[in-house]
Amino acid sequence: MNFAVIVFPGSNCDHDCHHAAGAVLGQPTSLVWHKDSDLGDAEVVIVPGGFSYGDYLRAGAISRFSPIMKAVAAHANAGRPVIGICNGFQILTEAGLLPGALHRNASLRFICEDVHVRCETPRTPFTRDIPAGETLRMPIAHGEGNYFCDPDTLAALEDNDQIVFKYCDSEGSLESTANPNGSLGHIAGVCNQGSNVVGLMPHPERASEAALGGDDGLRVFSSVLAGAVS
Repeated sequence: MNFAVIVFPGSNCDHDCHHAAGAVLGQPTSLVWHKDSDLGDAEVVIVPGGFSYGDYLRAGAISRFSPIMKAVAAHANAGRPVIGICNGFQILTEAGLLPGALHRNASLRFICEDVHVRCETPRTPFTRDIPAGETLRMPIAHGEGNYFCDPDTLAALEDNDQIVFKYCDSEGSLESTANPNGSLGHIAGVCNQGSNVVGLMPHPERASEAALGGDDGLRVFSSVLAGAVS
């Protein structure tokens, strides 16, 4: 399965994602510059983390206007898999491909640490191989990861099974101390109504092999392959 990793000025997790999909999963993976206008033969698109355009104005607010985003939107609207990680999540919300917004962390501080998240739904391409209720350990590294949406949007997310991951403790409990950034409802990741576009703040590519301290995150990428096989 062909993966494409989008590269913006300021991206710093593009090569990590390329390594996870290419070297670890063994899939053909290309880096696509933000000024390009097409995704080539990509079947899965990864919008990686980092600090695109230095997070000026708002995280992801400038990158959403990059030429490649028209192709990403077309890919998403065709029902094909797209995942936004950290800054990629922020870009997808700014582009209107995912609901909600990412605000400054409640602590107003940058947070870099391992967290646990609980899978809430296996119906996305990126969680198809992860049972609901299972916990994964992955790192976060962000200053604006505090997920927020209005009450009507939250109700729609819950009704439509669009909440993909929630911050939790190692046992899967939604304790207040397990919510690192103050996200509404412990939300760590969501999907669109079609379930093919997913955004999450934790970094699965940084937990993709034992050498990194754990490989829980690899299942986010390998789930896409499981879906292709099925």
